[in-house]
Amino acid sequence: MRPTLLALIFLAALAPAVTTAIEPTAEPERRTNSLGMVFVRIPAGSFLMGSAEPAATLARDYPSLERRRFDLLADEAPVHKVRIRRAFYLGQHEVTVGQFRRFVEASGYQPESEADGTGGYGYNPQYDPATTARGDAFEGRDPRYSWRNPGFAQNDDHPVVNVTWNDAQALAAWLSRTEGHHYRLPTEAEWEYACRAGTRTRYPHGDDPAGLTRTANTFDQAAAPYWERWRAQALPGNDGHAFTSPVGSHAPNAFGLHDKMGNVWEWTADWHGDTYYARSPRNDPQGPATGTVRVRRGGSWHTWAFYARCSYRNWNSPDTRYTLVGMRLVREEGQQPAR
Repeated sequence: MRPTLLALIFLAALAPAVTTAIEPTAEPERRTNSLGMVFVRIPAGSFLMGSAEPAATLARDYPSLERRRFDLLADEAPVHKVRIRRAFYLGQHEVTVGQFRRFVEASGYQPESEADGTGGYGYNPQYDPATTARGDAFEGRDPRYSWRNPGFAQNDDHPVVNVTWNDAQALAAWLSRTEGHHYRLPTEAEWEYACRAGTRTRYPHGDDPAGLTRTANTFDQAAAPYWERWRAQALPGNDGHAFTSPVGSHAPNAFGLHDKMGNVWEWTADWHGDTYYARSPRNDPQGPATGTVRVRRGGSWHTWAFYARCSYRNWNSPDTRYTLVGMRLVREEGQQPAR
């Protein structure tokens, strides 16, 4: 159930009236690991997680979408206070193709898109949209596609895609063993806390979707010519990237993190639960104990502005590999013995 009107009024009063991103007050503390990943220290703190925007408001501000899409957001509510009790280091950027390649070469790990022989998904402009319920030019699974080849050009500075949740776990485990620091995926709460960076707006920069062109690689006029069916959903600006962009191409949020919105969806540690927010613990929530799909957050280069909001939740099975999905890791403070 969506919150009652009384609850919405209460939550609106509870939330700080923030309309623009908080400016950083100091250069964030950073760490660089053996694969060249840079991690930014995220301080402990509290925030309001989720969204309670009424469907009518969303329908007004995103007029090109059908109203039914706004009636399916119960999993973003209720807005609830979350306390992150311990600082952590989060990747300044999404994991890149080059970093993932160095991991594969050093560890001998075989990503699932190659190990199971079924491949991943890929962009194919000749693919007939009429043959798929998705209605776009992504085809797969197909052995032609993997993290090495998503059907469009990437170099080592682009975010890796076609990686599964299990691939992300394997990378984190290998780094933990070889470096003596504990690496992992962020919890969903940590992800949103780091994304908001002190704001209560739809996006880290504010509420206006047009600002995404400056701060995120999402679906805009650079991509629109490739997707005639979806042209009406494209933002009016042009960021110069029709597909993925090199990480760090857009302005960071107040924590110094790049691409928290757009470029690629990012796996989180949590199982998804439609009603989890109603019973989520206040301190360091870890998500449901069991489930069938893992949460991914943040939108991608192909994502419409509505789905690139800080509060929006999406999910896939752990073995999903797709052209829009990548990852960003946490490195915990302190050390652990190598295993």
